[in-house]
Amino acid sequence: MGSSFFIPSAAYSDADLTDSDDEYQKLIKNMNLPRVVIDNEASPSATIVTIDSGNKRGILLEAIQVLIDLKLVITKAYVTSDGGWFMDVFNVTDQDGKKLNDEATVDTLENIRKSLGADSYYIPSKRRSVGVGPSTDHTVIELTGTDRQGLLSEVSAVLAELKCNVVDAEIWTHNARVAAVMHVTDVDTGLAITDTARIFKIKERLHKLLEGNNISRGAKTVVSVDVTHRERRLHQLMFDDRDFENPDQDLAEEGPRPKVTILDCNDKDYSVVTIRCRDRPKLLFDTVCALTDMQYVVFHANVGAEESEAYQEFYIRKIDGSSVNSSTEKERLVQCLEAAIQRRVSEGVKLELCTSDRVGLLSEVTRIFREHSLTVTRAEVATREGKAIKTFYVRDYSGNSVDAKTIATIEKVLGQTVFQVRGQKKKATSPNKRSPIWFLFGFLLRASSFV
Repeated sequence: MGSSFFIPSAAYSDADLTDSDDEYQKLIKNMNLPRVVIDNEASPSATIVTIDSGNKRGILLEAIQVLIDLKLVITKAYVTSDGGWFMDVFNVTDQDGKKLNDEATVDTLENIRKSLGADSYYIPSKRRSVGVGPSTDHTVIELTGTDRQGLLSEVSAVLAELKCNVVDAEIWTHNARVAAVMHVTDVDTGLAITDTARIFKIKERLHKLLEGNNISRGAKTVVSVDVTHRERRLHQLMFDDRDFENPDQDLAEEGPRPKVTILDCNDKDYSVVTIRCRDRPKLLFDTVCALTDMQYVVFHANVGAEESEAYQEFYIRKIDGSSVNSSTEKERLVQCLEAAIQRRVSEGVKLELCTSDRVGLLSEVTRIFREHSLTVTRAEVATREGKAIKTFYVRDYSGNSVDAKTIATIEKVLGQTVFQVRGQKKKATSPNKRSPIWFLFGFLLRASSFV
């Protein structure tokens, strides 16, 4: 028997409304609070999460963001949001591909309530991670620029010199561009850096480092105390940096480029976007981020996978209600969706290090990588309860895989035996023979009853 959670209207009080809200607006807000149902019985392989809500801009991305922040894997999804109502059905599993247990189900309900419920329902979609609020215990550094060999090592060294300790960070590279969101603290106090002169110095040093000798594309450095969803922000940074340009510059070795097509659905005035690519976690989050950043609204969607291949189809309009008309706009949309999918595809060997945290550890590790001619294509850094958990995807300067001898040498230099080495991803399987036209029009039939 499924479990459900209803968010009561009483949870949204008149005190939460501004003076400009009239009685009609108050009524609409209270009527449109989300209803969440979680069913563990309907599917033998997944837990089904259904969200019904009044429609508002960005709610699909917020719902997906909540689920991935809870470390859930979305295996299928069905979306419809015509008119004033939004309905989304997600099939989810845990990281091991299993249905949620009773305790996880309760936690999921509670976190969805907090994130999409009355307390946050009209917060702008710059949504924070689940369980994370405004922070005063670290400073946020955002970086974009031209990628080059050893850049992360140089950035880490500058931060260490300026007495900044990196407590959390994520770095993406794509099409010779790099974006990073780093959380740092003052080495002496362990708190956020708030001194204006010092922040200016950090920003100036990093900007010069990122800019280097190539000012044609420039670089951007932002230092603030704001806290946003890190992966969401990385997508925004790379999109603003136009990493979708020059798509032939950095083709992934593991498989072909995603296949993205755009068709017209004239009778409903939609543009229909279909995507076929290798399946992986967070794929739906990445593609919806791209559509949102480009000011498109998703009215219907159907998402699934067969074996290792993912299928996604979105029925979209521009925010002004029009469809995608020109060939130039269609080409740009295809490029941006391809880029959003490929940003998270990590080339190279995955190295994981879990050790006691200490100031300058990131600088030390990346310096050793650089001395052994390794370049970092993606990185995630976290510190929890005195432990540093660092994940790096590395390859050599020629773009080749890292050999076992080099890895053994790095372990010896670091004096750590806790490195776990995982090989490169398998090559993508051949495209499934199922017709994309069947997939497209199959959903058209299913969606017709909602429009």
